[in-house]
Amino acid sequence: MTLPTTMRAVEITAPGDPSVLQICQADVPVVGPGDVLIRVLAAGVNRPDCMQRQGHYKVPADASAYPGLEVAGEVVARGTAALKWQLGDRVVALTHGGGYAEFCKVDERHCLPWPENLSSLEAATLPETCFTVQYNLLTRAALVAADTVLIHGGSSGIGSTAIQVSKAIGAQVLVTAGSDEKCAYCLELGADHAINYRTSDWLVEAERITNGRGVNVVLDMVAGPYVDKNLKLLALDGRYALIAFLLGPKAEVNLMHVLTKRLTLTGSALRPQSPEQKSAIAANCQASMWPLIANGQLRSVIHSSFPLNEVSQAHELMESGTHMGKIVLEVASD
Repeated sequence: MTLPTTMRAVEITAPGDPSVLQICQADVPVVGPGDVLIRVLAAGVNRPDCMQRQGHYKVPADASAYPGLEVAGEVVARGTAALKWQLGDRVVALTHGGGYAEFCKVDERHCLPWPENLSSLEAATLPETCFTVQYNLLTRAALVAADTVLIHGGSSGIGSTAIQVSKAIGAQVLVTAGSDEKCAYCLELGADHAINYRTSDWLVEAERITNGRGVNVVLDMVAGPYVDKNLKLLALDGRYALIAFLLGPKAEVNLMHVLTKRLTLTGSALRPQSPEQKSAIAANCQASMWPLIANGQLRSVIHSSFPLNEVSQAHELMESGTHMGKIVLEVASD
């Protein structure tokens, strides 16, 4: 195809509420030696996009100023050293920003094959959640079949993926969620127990469910007052993987739990990782999670999709917290 020189993209006109997101005309990115250019069909919506829009998420100096961290699309150009993909290949990709656009430049190593039988919307939900779950739950927290895991935010996009992957491994899965409807959704995905944190003390319930043994792994996107309760709940040699701060990054904790139970505390964010680190995560994702997609143990769960020009509504839904699963932007037709 003959590539245009300009494209539609979503810009953040100023820090603020979802109304600051506007469609603009932007230059089509120029690929570097190791990059591919993707014609974007769909882009996932994630909380870091909302934080960037609000002015609370620092964009790396070498990243696109446009939001959007995951896409599904077609390779339409490649750099001189990019040999992994052919023109016309359909891929999903973790981006360094710029996914809310008709074209997006991506390091070719951060692309993975578009799984067969998935729509563009379904495919676009994979990179951010799969990379996050693979790296934090499987690599850093080393979840295994004998473990019991507590997943906070079970009905979120990351939570939905974490439930399915944990069950595929053979772990026992506890989740917290903010309504009976969300708890039912988590149980349908495979969670063994779902605790409505608005009507129950989740720590008391988790201790009851585990007969006081506690859990081996916690995947936490909440932080704040949850931190000390998580430390209390973790069993001997437990692992705590922190991935976000929905209730704030500061907490008062009793570190005696860490010493007496030999706990491991770990955390990570994807975007600051080096290109080499992201490449390693991508390879591990393809090895450990793509087979689960192929055999049906891991599926994309979409709550809603919006055309690109309704991106503000997509962010409003994300910030309402009422969604279960992923929110996706429709950028172009398959």
